[in-house]
Amino acid sequence: MTSQTPPRLALAHISKRYPGVVANDDVSLTVAPGEIHAVLGENGAGKSTLMKIIFGAVRPDAGEMHFNGAPVTINSPHDARNLGIAMVFQHFSLFDTLTVTENIALGLPASQQGNQGNIRQLAERIRATAERYGLPLEPNRHVHTLSVGERQRVEIVRALLANPQLLILDEPTSVLTPQAVETLFVTLRQLADEGTSILYISHKLDEIRALCHHATVMRMGKVTGVCDPRQETAASLSRLMIGGEPPREARVAAERGPVRLSVQELSLPRSHAFATELERISLDVHAGEIVGIAGVSGNGQQELLAALSGEDTRASNVSVQLGGKPVGKLDARQRRRAGLAFVPEERLGRGAVPGMSLATNILLSHQTPPYVRQGMISPRAATGLAVAVINRFRVKTSGPDALARSLSGGNLQKFIVGREIESGPKVLIVAQPTWGVDVGAAAQIHNEILALKATGCAILVVSEELDELFAICDRLHVIAKGHLSPSVPTETATREQVGLWMSGLWEGGPAKAGNAEVASHG
Repeated sequence: MTSQTPPRLALAHISKRYPGVVANDDVSLTVAPGEIHAVLGENGAGKSTLMKIIFGAVRPDAGEMHFNGAPVTINSPHDARNLGIAMVFQHFSLFDTLTVTENIALGLPASQQGNQGNIRQLAERIRATAERYGLPLEPNRHVHTLSVGERQRVEIVRALLANPQLLILDEPTSVLTPQAVETLFVTLRQLADEGTSILYISHKLDEIRALCHHATVMRMGKVTGVCDPRQETAASLSRLMIGGEPPREARVAAERGPVRLSVQELSLPRSHAFATELERISLDVHAGEIVGIAGVSGNGQQELLAALSGEDTRASNVSVQLGGKPVGKLDARQRRRAGLAFVPEERLGRGAVPGMSLATNILLSHQTPPYVRQGMISPRAATGLAVAVINRFRVKTSGPDALARSLSGGNLQKFIVGREIESGPKVLIVAQPTWGVDVGAAAQIHNEILALKATGCAILVVSEELDELFAICDRLHVIAKGHLSPSVPTETATREQVGLWMSGLWEGGPAKAGNAEVASHG
């Protein structure tokens, strides 16, 4: 940046307070044209609030903002878009009942939204842009039919279509495959070379080191330093973020017991035009065992989770069994009573009700005494359990009366995982357990899952994070195009083998001749 070139963005003394919480405390930050600038910090450090202030979704209590050298007041996302600012939110800002094209049209600057007559042209632009950047999308699909990973692609493609001067990315790779991440990085470097400034939030420190020119570190709402992440190690960045060493993950030895979760020859037709058909899925999870399922988003994970949790009850009664008892026709509540706990892949709207307090959200999975008796809720018992989860999992919040939507993504994830573990399940099914969670909290969640395994719980983990699956699982399957691979012990599996299986390339797999068809789903 020359002395004559003003910063693309300059923040001075930004502060934002909520009841009982200081989200941003006198924050200053500068981003140059063509710079990829990371913002690092633990869950609840204030990163997402700061990004929402820049995008106009949150109004600051104090401070000034300059864009391209001129003072600006951004009162809404509409103002931000018209300035040339685009944002990919950690929690998706999509309308479930609209199509991909309609959602993207609503998120574009007014000059680019067009009218009904050129919606078809926009759909073609979406398809071309998605293919160009390795983020395949079907523009005519309704958002409610998309997996979390596919929704992430919609957010990213919408931001790219806006041709922004400043692109804000809040955990953009949390549910993308390694291949999609690398393709996205190529795109971001190209945008930076063309002059686009990028603010990048991620808890994946190796990504920060590989991609970003500078990093601003935040802790408890304050800026604690600025560094060049390329000159740091992942360990030193972690220490800057949390002020010490993160907890270590320790494998737990547990005696493998009887089969607790059994799936036999589970086949389900598509529930809608864009769903993935499940074909002859079989797997067993024993007591004291963690089994993982890897795969590219959109290859049947969503459908399998629905069939196992009780959201989809179309399976034959005997194809899903808990503790040897058939539950394929039981609904989610009945399966919970049989000892199943479930963490869905989407935390807001599925794992928690945004407008309810944490104490009330506890009741989503605790509807037996002492929390509910003869249809009557005990607020005291629910509050007590919420406090126990908050304390045990170190959830940063003002207390059990805080609304779920007031928590950072990582802290809400810790609360949901903790709520399910506190139910003392016989079987735990958890999707994306550390999505958007900082390195210290991720280790804590993993250790709690491992501790639950030691009690004899049978645990099934569905994740697109291969490092996570290799770290905590005893065996791995891969799902591709609605088919499930054989299992392989994580001690003998390799990433290369799992990568091939993610393309359907295993003996008897769905894509013997190549991976083009499977890739179209991911």
